[in-house]
Amino acid sequence: MHDAELVFDYDTPEAAALIADSVGQEIGEIEGDRTTAAVSRDGSRLRIDIDADDLVALRAGLNTWATLVEVAERSMKAGR
Repeated sequence: MHDAELVFDYDTPEAAALIADSVGQEIGEIEGDRTTAAVSRDGSRLRIDIDADDLVALRAGLNTWATLVEVAERSMKAGR
């Protein structure tokens, strides 16, 4: 088993909550047989924990979740 965590710090807890809510909807929807993820938030910090059966699956999971966060951040900025 391989694992990694992505940690994102935001200016406000509200911004972190918005991003967490956005990407959190994908839990269970995009995971494959070899990768799982969990989204959590503590104040202004968003954390995504990724577990994978192998390194290829871990890399794919990291790319997927980093991209989802990037899209959510761009959407948040566009909505301001």
